[in-house]
Amino acid sequence: MVEVTRNFTVDATPQVVVDYLRDFSRAVEWDPGTVTCEQTSPGPVAVGTRWRNVSEIAGMKTELTYELTRLEPGRVVFVGKNDTATSTDDITVTTGENGTAELTYHATIEFHGAAKLASPIAKLVFEKIGKDTEDSLTRIFDTKK
Repeated sequence: MVEVTRNFTVDATPQVVVDYLRDFSRAVEWDPGTVTCEQTSPGPVAVGTRWRNVSEIAGMKTELTYELTRLEPGRVVFVGKNDTATSTDDITVTTGENGTAELTYHATIEFHGAAKLASPIAKLVFEKIGKDTEDSLTRIFDTKK
């Protein structure tokens, strides 16, 4: 299993951040590995909404089905699954100084079967992705002012 946690502040209110992040199709804007992400379940975004996400990481493409499993005023959780991995993005948003939002982004990737052998190398790759994600989200909210 690989775990990556990033703590950072963005120049937006927590509500603006949660409203933005709840729609996982926007991952193409903030997740550096996401190539495409399309909502596959009908209706407005709510707990239970699903997306088809195609990512390219370290030159390899993979497809996961993500589901919004938790949506609260200060927390958004997505779980993505395929045959080789389960990925959980758990994002907590609290109020920082001057009304900014403090994010704790915790990603967990659990590999299945033979893919477990990749965990030590994957840790390095996902640490870089975590940093790039932090940079992307900071840039997005700084330009929304």
